[in-house]
Amino acid sequence: MAKRVSAIILAAGRGTRIGADRNKVLLEIASRPLLSYALSAFAACEQIDEIVLVVARSEEEAASTLLSGIDKDVKVVHGGTRRQDSSYAGVREAQGEIVLIHDGARPFVTSDLISRLIETAREHGACVPVLPVVDTLRQGRVGSPLEPAPMDRSHLLRMQTPQGFSRRLILDALSETDFDVTDDAAALLARGIPVWSVLGEETNIKVTTREDLILAKMIAASRL
Repeated sequence: MAKRVSAIILAAGRGTRIGADRNKVLLEIASRPLLSYALSAFAACEQIDEIVLVVARSEEEAASTLLSGIDKDVKVVHGGTRRQDSSYAGVREAQGEIVLIHDGARPFVTSDLISRLIETAREHGACVPVLPVVDTLRQGRVGSPLEPAPMDRSHLLRMQTPQGFSRRLILDALSETDFDVTDDAAALLARGIPVWSVLGEETNIKVTTREDLILAKMIAASRL
């Protein structure tokens, strides 16, 4: 029997850089809340057995309204103050032997990427979607002179989500992580546990700024 798979969607952050008066995942893109896109993507994937939605306690009611019509087992849990606290709450509630942890602010994850991550997580225990860095990189500070030598970008990667793990592996790692992480793979890498890379997708953007919101609206319009 194939291992059960849980999708954990993190939606408990505030996203202050976007300058909105509410959680950015509740902002509308093409007449739909941003969070609804990720929910729909995981709900439509046959390999996903359940969805765990991690939200702030104060936003549970607003987020729960987005679950109508989703034909999956869905659990809603409360997140914490740090990313790893929210991830840990979601993983602890999940029933799957494989878990995918996804940023709710990435609305355009595809079934193809989800499937590739599940396959790699089953084989290797931990994996993340990545994209190569294509811009020229230099060290320095804005408003100050640049360092003359460019950085070697050939081994630099941009990290995305969903990130796929053996549930037991990531649960143990998150429970023992006492430093702030910006993604869940960091909890494993800090312990010397290998994390495999999977080619990500350029449209799998994370909405962080107002400019990202504009781009997200363009991507959503192109898929109508």
